[in-house]
Amino acid sequence: MPQSASPSSPAKTVTACVLMIGDEILSGRTRDSNLAYIATHLNRIGVQVREARVIPDIEEVIVATVNEVRARYDYVFTTGGIGPTHDDITADAIAKAFGVGIDYHPEAVKILGDHYNETGGEFTKARMRMARLPEGAIMIENPLSKAPGFQIGNVFVMAGVPMVMQVMLDSLTGRLKGGATMQSRTVTGQIGEGTIAEKLGDLQARHPDVSVGSYPYYKGKIFGTSIVIRATDSRQLDIVESEVAALMREFGVEPTIGEQV
Repeated sequence: MPQSASPSSPAKTVTACVLMIGDEILSGRTRDSNLAYIATHLNRIGVQVREARVIPDIEEVIVATVNEVRARYDYVFTTGGIGPTHDDITADAIAKAFGVGIDYHPEAVKILGDHYNETGGEFTKARMRMARLPEGAIMIENPLSKAPGFQIGNVFVMAGVPMVMQVMLDSLTGRLKGGATMQSRTVTGQIGEGTIAEKLGDLQARHPDVSVGSYPYYKGKIFGTSIVIRATDSRQLDIVESEVAALMREFGVEPTIGEQV
């Protein structure tokens, strides 16, 4: 698990992987909107999403993938597959990945029971499934629909419904220890991407700790390129930003410089 850096040492890079679980995403029936929200939220607290995958509702795939990525990254966040239906198998698969059993969590049962009693809904056997947690898991609060997510080890299991996922993510954020926050800047100019590609590649090679991305755009008859530079060190960002701007000026183009929101 990540540790806080001392005042005299640079902030540790804290990494994460997001797993979006669900056949409905792979089939195109559901369009994912969770990844962007999770990545933006985590970046604000110094957790960098380094990988994201969409995987099917197949137990062995979930088990293998979770075990692979939880060993590679500081944190793993999953979305989807913790509802009341037969194909909601994420909780069982996570339990299997950790080699533990799964059973009804007394507090989760009470929370859901009270919720359906208050709302007049029937606390069916299917809905009871949402109170099953792997042994040793800690609940993640769900103020909206009450069915909890859970944390086990460095894996955080959340709902796939965006509004519910968002409140779960807010609920668990206090458990996370962030590190260096990724910052970004954008330098834009009316210049073709191919014109500066070679020199841009040389610039990237000189600054391996800074990510340099090139994105062409077309607005009517006007075309140009936006160069997005990303790094955890603002001093390196300043240097590379200046070099990119100077590169555009070499070709007679005055760049627009500013931070990317």
